[in-house]
Amino acid sequence: MSRGDAAMVGRRTILGLAMAATFGLVAAPQPVLAQPKDLVIFAAASLKNALDEAAAGWARETGKPAPKISYAASSALAKQLEAGAPADLFLSADLNWMDYAAGKGLIRPDTRVTLLANRIALIAPSDSRLSLTLTAGVDLAAALGPGRLAMANVDSVPAGKYGKAALERLGAWDKVKDRVAQADNVRAALLLVSRGEAPLGIVYTTDAAADPKVKVLATFPQDSHPPILYPVAVTRDSTHPDAAGFLAHLRSSGPKAAFEKQGFTVLNKAANAT
Repeated sequence: MSRGDAAMVGRRTILGLAMAATFGLVAAPQPVLAQPKDLVIFAAASLKNALDEAAAGWARETGKPAPKISYAASSALAKQLEAGAPADLFLSADLNWMDYAAGKGLIRPDTRVTLLANRIALIAPSDSRLSLTLTAGVDLAAALGPGRLAMANVDSVPAGKYGKAALERLGAWDKVKDRVAQADNVRAALLLVSRGEAPLGIVYTTDAAADPKVKVLATFPQDSHPPILYPVAVTRDSTHPDAAGFLAHLRSSGPKAAFEKQGFTVLNKAANAT
């Protein structure tokens, strides 16, 4: 083919493509639409049942996808935030770990709210015949027999710290401290009792309510440990347009029934409230 013939073919090809595009025979390139990123929530493991229900309610009301919720010990979640893990909201099971996040500049202080309160309880498998009263001098070691006491990590996980404080206050810690089966989070401690791998455990009352395979033997006196409070805040690096809206939903009357059904007390108190 001569150079002139090749040029003629090229012109015909360009003309043909132009005509095809004009009459819709060739699809015009479409812009690629950016997919909205998920709303990501970091939440204490003890919140799972209630928060899952609250999130589902928000999704129904707004027509938006339900948030992606990562459940773990508050200590682990705060450390993940510090390491740069992306999240839009942080819900802690105690004030200390939210204070830690605030001290590292990881949350927006003006969004911080103390949302819920909880209690801790001594639990046993549902078929247990044990009976105990949590008063000063209670002998948990005798009740354990050859078994172990399931608790969340007593040095870092809020439920474990509350449990240890309560046992110390009742004068029972020294007798059981070497017989504690420490778990990564409170739901893991619950599972040890639910499976019958531990005859006794200390969890939140809300955890016990979520598992029919365990029963509450007694609730710890409120003055035996620091108040169990659940703060929530939007994270410093969140850019998600629904972060504030989901926080507002948690503070609204909608999720209140879900929280109370699990045994939480709804407080909804801003951090700067008196």
